[in-house]
Amino acid sequence: MRINIKEILERAEKDFEGCWRETGGLVGGRGAYRAGRKGSPHVLMETINRLREAYLELGFDEVVNPMIVDEADIYKQYGSEAPAILDRCYYLATLPRPDVGIGSKEIEAIRRAGGPVDQQSLERLRVTLHDYKKGRIDGDDLVEKISEALNVEDTVALKILNEAFPQFSRLEPIPTRQLLRSHMTSAWFLTCAAVQHKLERPIMLFSVGLRARREQQEDAKHLKFHHAASSVIMDEEVSVEDGKIVAGEILKKLGFKDVKFERKKVTAKYYAPGTEYEVFARLGGSDWFEVVDFGLYSPIALARYGIEFPVLNIGIGVERVAALLFGYTDVRELSYPQFYGEWVLSDAALAKQIKFLEEPTTDEGRALEKAIVRAIEENRDANSPCEFLAYEGTVGGRRVVVKVFEPDPNVKLVGPAAFNEVVVYNANILGVPEKGMEKVKIVEEAKEKGVRTGIRYVDAIAKAAAARVEREGEVEMRVRMAKLLSDINLRLTDVGMRYITSKGGKIDVRGPVFVGVYSKVVP
Repeated sequence: MRINIKEILERAEKDFEGCWRETGGLVGGRGAYRAGRKGSPHVLMETINRLREAYLELGFDEVVNPMIVDEADIYKQYGSEAPAILDRCYYLATLPRPDVGIGSKEIEAIRRAGGPVDQQSLERLRVTLHDYKKGRIDGDDLVEKISEALNVEDTVALKILNEAFPQFSRLEPIPTRQLLRSHMTSAWFLTCAAVQHKLERPIMLFSVGLRARREQQEDAKHLKFHHAASSVIMDEEVSVEDGKIVAGEILKKLGFKDVKFERKKVTAKYYAPGTEYEVFARLGGSDWFEVVDFGLYSPIALARYGIEFPVLNIGIGVERVAALLFGYTDVRELSYPQFYGEWVLSDAALAKQIKFLEEPTTDEGRALEKAIVRAIEENRDANSPCEFLAYEGTVGGRRVVVKVFEPDPNVKLVGPAAFNEVVVYNANILGVPEKGMEKVKIVEEAKEKGVRTGIRYVDAIAKAAAARVEREGEVEMRVRMAKLLSDINLRLTDVGMRYITSKGGKIDVRGPVFVGVYSKVVP
């Protein structure tokens, strides 16, 4: 069922706990998962997987580098440049764990909240709060542990926490000296120091992960969180030429044929002077874009980590590569299409949003559906009034005779629109005839370029007739003029309707159908 947003928000504002309990029954249906459909990957994850495969094929081993590093690591790596680098880092902060006591004021608040205030219960509560203070209980388990200590419902425990110990709701974060890595390099020094004497050289490792940078704002070229596909080669003989070879091979595997290398004039202090290079690539006639940076780590930075061997670092900007591969000009749209991307449903995807209102559910019902269609096809040009036997047999546990008919004189068994097909074209849903309407531009374009659903009006109507015979036995239905999808036993999902509306499309299935079907239960 759908959630009544306004009503629930108003109730929650007045009584959150009561509303929380009462609205729990609104969710949990018969099940929605449907097997058989293959999902679609995110283009960013596709690019990451291609980069991973490229590194693996080149003989690199994959590692996961730490996401959190210490401020001291930035000073080790950048030296005097560290303050400027730290300006764009996110520092981590934590909430303090207050040391709370249980006095007469707290005891009275516990009583008002519905909790026990006997000496044993209060002692168990003291132990629980002390264990939380010492870190033996996690924050997300505190309410549960209070509930257990006092033998009360979790809603009562939460009320006690809020009313008897209000200091928990007034906590201010305390900054630490730890931060989220803004470069994969911040973590590579830690990894290299850890493995330099454990693995055979040359040590070749790669890692794909997030980098966090305190950008002033996110725009078409900047994100606060973005991905790097980074690698290192550690060996006494490693050189800048290795960087050119590896970067070139990876870009080649991704499909880039045009690649050029430029040595940077101003080098980051964690690189040795004159060893940092930028790698530019382009696809087809596009402009050149920087996609890779590599260099040899400075001996000073290596020495500060106790690393004895030279290290080459190669960093690839995943979002930049994905933007080139998939034709994006805005990294926000690439990474977060649900927020920034233009909503696009292909005609094929929109066609899948068209559903039948009624369908037979048994083998006999489906056989009846086909029989109705066959009888109409075979007698479509018969002059009226007329009727023809479509089916005689058992459906839904009843023996029935089913006929197609047209009672009005001097017409055909069915109208000219009965064999129109539903076609999706350019965010429009149209009823397209077998012949005719050649001068109607959108119809002609739909015939040539649109997605045919394979659903004719007669097919959809036959499904409805068969489903009703299954349920009711004796049925008489007659579809005259079609104006809406529902007139021909079709509906469009909410997603499809919203999309058509957003694109200014239309649904036009108008036409003279005149399909009649009736059934009789017989002994």
